Amino acid sequence: MALQIKQFTKKYGISNDTARYYEAEGLLHPVRLDNGYRSYDESCEQAIKFITVLKEAGFSLQEIKMLMELEQRPPSEQCNETSVTMFTNKINNIKRQIAFYQAALHALQFTMNMMGEGKYAQNQYQIHQLIDDMYNSLREGTGLDLSKISVTTTK
Repeated sequence: MALQIKQFTKKYGISNDTARYYEAEGLLHPVRLDNGYRSYDESCEQAIKFITVLKEAGFSLQEIKMLMELEQRPPSEQCNETSVTMFTNKINNIKRQIAFYQAALHALQFTMNMMGEGKYAQNQYQIHQLIDDMYNSLREGTGLDLSKISVTTTK
């Protein structure tokens, strides 16, 4: 069953402006009815799911559009190479993000424990070192190796 813009945007948690923007960018292709209303069919619903998932995975709208365009083409070696390169880059980026979030979780847990034990002031240097290490890993674009971070508490 086709949806009008209000129903579509409510169902998928986006604004009307976002739906119109995605249409203007060539990501969504609602059918225009005789009265000028947009009608969002199953292909639009699949597209918005695809867009939402890839955006959450860190893909830009430009990259998503390129993947959607590649999907419409017949399979080819060039299509596969382009897709594999893009996915490889995203996988590496996600791995870096996971490493960063693991380090952030570690730093937050350590800080919380020090605060809970009344030892924050004595361990500020270690906490600042954790932040410095995380910052440097972000600047360098590398993942943070938690095994290289030694946290010793000062009593």
